[in-house]
Amino acid sequence: MDEQADRLRVLWPDHLGLARGKYVPARMADRGARHCTGVWALGYNREMEPGTTGSNYYDGLPDMVAQFDPAQIRPGWEERTGVVVADLAEHGEPVTVSPRAALRRAVAAWQERGLQPRVGIELEAFLLEPDGSGGWRPLDTPGAFVYGTGTAVDPGGVIEHIWAAADRAGLPVEAINSEYDTPQFEFTLEYTDALRAADDAFLFKVLAREVAARRGLVCTFLGKPLSDRGGSGLHVNLSLAGPDGGNAFDDPGGDHGMSDLARRCIAGLLEHHEALAGLLAPTVNAYKRLQPGALAGCWANWGYDHRGATVRIPGERGRATRIEHRLADGAAPPHVAVAAVLQAALLGVTGDAELPPAETGDGLEHVDTDRCVPPDLGAALDVLEADKALTAAVGADLVAQHISVKRAEWRRYCLATTDWELREYLPFL
Repeated sequence: MDEQADRLRVLWPDHLGLARGKYVPARMADRGARHCTGVWALGYNREMEPGTTGSNYYDGLPDMVAQFDPAQIRPGWEERTGVVVADLAEHGEPVTVSPRAALRRAVAAWQERGLQPRVGIELEAFLLEPDGSGGWRPLDTPGAFVYGTGTAVDPGGVIEHIWAAADRAGLPVEAINSEYDTPQFEFTLEYTDALRAADDAFLFKVLAREVAARRGLVCTFLGKPLSDRGGSGLHVNLSLAGPDGGNAFDDPGGDHGMSDLARRCIAGLLEHHEALAGLLAPTVNAYKRLQPGALAGCWANWGYDHRGATVRIPGERGRATRIEHRLADGAAPPHVAVAAVLQAALLGVTGDAELPPAETGDGLEHVDTDRCVPPDLGAALDVLEADKALTAAVGADLVAQHISVKRAEWRRYCLATTDWELREYLPFL
């Protein structure tokens, strides 16, 4: 820990994408931090779903411990505060519903085959400002344009402050730019080992929201926060390093310079496409983004440098050969998103999935497949539960816990009277 820090922020990712944790004095950092297992039963509404896997709801709601290697403590973005992403243990064993534990299992499954997953994560987010009536509206950026930088897209300098805070915290930003819609930004983090990449994305989301909040703004990673603009994704870029450190997806003699291993990974991702939505698009809102023509991971397709495909193969080859998976949005916990992508890809290697031809349509009005994500969260959870291979690979306990909490969320939505319904019907009925 930085010698200037006198406290430590112990954080861990939960099932809702929230950063749970505690502040502890630096002098007591070696003790870790204890938390109630009941958090696994919680929804965004703070209510508990009885009997949820991992919550020990009927067993007295005991503790679990957040533990970590002191060597993994990082400089934080708050004054005199270090930060660490912790693992969770109960009775000396990893907590089976933990997203970080699921990613550790996924990484280990590839390592058993002599391959090391490497990941780069791209995040998209909108900046919102108070609307004067207790709500939020898009930050006013009248001179903004796609791939913009500087004051035209960031007149208040909040993105500059986010970058500076990330630099202080050792979070490796590769690039930041404005996106197609305003005031939307893309944050690209550097490529690294899979667990480190997910930790970086997890911490970066916390940092960005807190830096914005201190300036009276909301930085939201929600999939579709504004109905009149495009959505925000969380793109998982994946490759595998072989025993020699080389890129196992690269094959100069292969079709389009890609190895058979890469093709089998793509086949696995497509075979489990619909079920993956249940994990990677985990909110009611997510399915407003995943629409035909939205270039957002709707279709079960793949293509060479094709943004109309869910599985895009960027044009770089050699050490940069990779798969970009475009289905998830920022509501998905990064550790779950990466774990699910890694496990679905591995099922393509161990199974007999057939790789369809690459997409030839424009991805806007024409595509080569009729397979797309389920229409809503409720349907996606049903498909996820039915996909026994993916469920077992990602973790049966984690998926059961996820489905329990998310089905409760879906029921609340279905029973809620929305502002849209009142605006649409109340004047006439």
